[in-house]
Amino acid sequence: MEGAAALPLPKLAVIGFILLFIGILLIFVGFLYAALKSGGSSEAGGVIVIGPIPIIFGTSERAVKIAVIAAIILMVLAIILMLLPYWLLRGSIKPT
Repeated sequence: MEGAAALPLPKLAVIGFILLFIGILLIFVGFLYAALKSGGSSEAGGVIVIGPIPIIFGTSERAVKIAVIAAIILMVLAIILMLLPYWLLRGSIKPT
């Protein structure tokens, strides 16, 4: 690959870590901004899925509802992403 403008792998790894750090920093700043804007009152909720058993928690009923809806959407998206290769390759592989 002479003359190609490809970056060596170590440089790409450094760029990836920098982008990851910037993303985490932006998320932290967004949470901090939202907490300060709301006057100190905030709600939190989450879902932990261990196998088929979801553990749902939250500081208010509204936060729990949002967490459950987000968990359902993410689980459906995960199932679609797991089945996508099967759907795409199903018709392209012919038995000999």
